[in-house]
Amino acid sequence: MDLLDTLTAKGLRGEAPTREEALAVLATTDDELLDVVAAAGRVRRRWFGRRVKLNYLVNLKSGLCPEDCNYCSQRLGSKAEILKYTWLKPDQAAEAARAGVAGGAKRVCLVASGRGPTDRDIDRVTDTVAAIKDADPAVEVCACLGLLSDNQAERLKAAGVDAYNHNLNTSEATYGGITTTHTYADRVDTVQKAHGAGLSACSGLIAGMGESDEDLVDVVFALRELGSDSVPVNFLIPFEGTPLAKEWNLTPQRCLRILAMVRFVNPDTEVRIAGGREVHLRTMQPLGLHIANSIFLGDYLTSEGQAGQADLDMIKDAGFEVEGAGEATLPRHRADIAAAAAGGSCGTGGGCGPCGGGHGDASEAPGAPAEAHGCGPCGGHAAPAAEPVTETVEAVETAEAVETAGVVETAGAAAPNPNDELRSDLVRVRRRGAGTELAPNA
Repeated sequence: MDLLDTLTAKGLRGEAPTREEALAVLATTDDELLDVVAAAGRVRRRWFGRRVKLNYLVNLKSGLCPEDCNYCSQRLGSKAEILKYTWLKPDQAAEAARAGVAGGAKRVCLVASGRGPTDRDIDRVTDTVAAIKDADPAVEVCACLGLLSDNQAERLKAAGVDAYNHNLNTSEATYGGITTTHTYADRVDTVQKAHGAGLSACSGLIAGMGESDEDLVDVVFALRELGSDSVPVNFLIPFEGTPLAKEWNLTPQRCLRILAMVRFVNPDTEVRIAGGREVHLRTMQPLGLHIANSIFLGDYLTSEGQAGQADLDMIKDAGFEVEGAGEATLPRHRADIAAAAAGGSCGTGGGCGPCGGGHGDASEAPGAPAEAHGCGPCGGHAAPAAEPVTETVEAVETAEAVETAGVVETAGAAAPNPNDELRSDLVRVRRRGAGTELAPNA
């Protein structure tokens, strides 16, 4: 297939496709799907080998957000039955982080709901980062705190934060239909502030919100232009109680085509399968590993993921290996750019661990063995939280009971896709963590 040959050749050289070529990937048929995955897989292996980076999320503050993002279970006016609690103490967050690292996570993402942090919030995060890195100096830390004000990114950088996550989510043309309390330009500004302070920029998208192919291509090219080191690809989880509760319009095949398009546009960038992979990729998750080089371990912010051990088994069974703490994630040429932006400190601005040798380089011959290493930012799974302040959840004795209790009914969902049945039964509000006695899922 000429299209895939062209995309593969460009990807092996680190070049982006044209907009028309990216759109053509999304328009491929199910009969061509395995060819698309194989082509994207060649590009993935060129720059990242068979390594999979594990990321783990610590939810510092959950719910009660004043923003009105239609996709979010924590939004203003949300009726989703999620856990709600205020800031974790530094030792609680550090304990949660240790659980993720023990499960194989290389990066910990600290997330807090809200429009953006106050200066006092930055102090809280600073203390939390210190507690986490005192326990494990090698762990990468990514912060995800909302819109940043002037000098806040610099303070996070000085505190030892390696990366900052702030997703663009959708195209500029459609952003106003998703959120009204802030703008697309506000999000771009925060990513630029983080990058300008020497933090590794982590910014991605949410697919499945009713957007067009053109919207998906627009946002992915915008992320490339912003210089995002890591691109999390989220698939909408249609929480009951949110405006997008009935948006069930993704199939596993569609998700794989979206991942492949993102990989072709960002051949040497960390591509992460983020929220919603269990719901929408389902049994085809292992195919996603042939395209993306990063996933999240355990639960998400407000929904349950599959068990962490199941993630590890999936990686091993698919013939991949977990990326070690001593391995950098990004190829050398990208890690060097990030390090230069951070003042020459690899492992901070690039969000990477020790660089070591054997990095892939764009000057290598196409198809050369990929031993690329480097870094990339943050995630979407949640760790245990403190006792909730505004809501209590009865402790459940077993994970099985939690799974039963946590099912979110989405009756009245939109008509099913012709090639797929709705799987609303797979959306489960997270019951582990705050207010429960259940350990994290790592």
